[in-house]
Amino acid sequence: MAQEEFTDAIAMLKADHRKVEELFASFESARGRKQEIATQICNELKIHSMLEEEIFYPAFRGKIEDADLDEAYVEHDAAKVMINEIMSGGPDEEFYDAKVKVLQEEIEHHVEEEEKRGEGIFAQARETDVDLVALRDQMLPRQQELRQQAESGGLPPAQTATMETQAV
Repeated sequence: MAQEEFTDAIAMLKADHRKVEELFASFESARGRKQEIATQICNELKIHSMLEEEIFYPAFRGKIEDADLDEAYVEHDAAKVMINEIMSGGPDEEFYDAKVKVLQEEIEHHVEEEEKRGEGIFAQARETDVDLVALRDQMLPRQQELRQQAESGGLPPAQTATMETQAV
């Protein structure tokens, strides 16, 4: 049933982008719910990046510009560092709102790179022979599994793939 909501993998990922944009907008005007909304943002971004890194990006390695995929992995890792900072803190901390704002800016840039008309990752992906519907069908159960994990016990801290991070 959920598969009918998205025409293909790209539509699914774009829907994630819109959801996170809405959450960032909610965070800006939130008063007593900042930590709850920030946790939602971080969980959505963890799930989204895992879907892209485990399924979507590998399907296009060698079929689209490798440099664009490499940049996307590094952008994910920069966001993951900030996600872990936000998740380990709270709204009473001095730089909490600033961290969420910087994360928002990083994500806005990343989304722009993926969705750029003509040359973005998604545009390049549409030009390949990869079956985007089959890719969606592969991503949906993983997304559902990760969302259930987030709701039940929580997702582990985000793991970087391209950079070493030190414990805070």
